[in-house]
Amino acid sequence: MARQGQPKPFEPRGSRKPAKATAKSSISPKASGSAKASLGQQAIPEMVANRMARRIAIATGIPSALGMGVFVASYFLVSRGVVDIAPALTLVTSGAFFLLGLVGLSYGVLSSSWEDVPGSLLGLEQIRVNLGRLRQSVRAMRQGSPAE
Repeated sequence: MARQGQPKPFEPRGSRKPAKATAKSSISPKASGSAKASLGQQAIPEMVANRMARRIAIATGIPSALGMGVFVASYFLVSRGVVDIAPALTLVTSGAFFLLGLVGLSYGVLSSSWEDVPGSLLGLEQIRVNLGRLRQSVRAMRQGSPAE
C-alpha cells in the first residue's frame, strides 16, 4: 500500500491530510534549496513507470502492428489476385487500428495502479480512480492553488 502521508505526484496539493511533522527535517541544509524547488515536480515512481510502460507497449503495440499488418495483408491479397480490396477500405481499416493504438496510450497510463500492489491484469478498476485524481489535479491547477 502507499504511504498515507505522502501525496502521489498527480494529486493536487492539500487533497490529503499532512502526515505528522517531526522535529527534525529529513532534508539536509545543502539539499534544502534544490529539494524545495523540486517538490512541485515529483517524479513518477520507477515501479509505476515500468507498469505504465508495459501497459502502453501492449495497448499501443498490438493495434499499431495490426494497422501495419493490414497494409501488408491487403498487398499480398491484391497482388496474388485472391481478393480485390478497395484502397479506401485498406486505409480506413488501418486508420482504425492506429486510432485504437492512440486510445491504448491513454488506457495504458490511466489503468496503471499507483499503489505498491500492481492491481489486476486489465486494470479497469484503476481507470475511475486515476481519472478522478486527474480531474482534481486539473481543477487545482485552474484555481491556481498556492504552492507550499
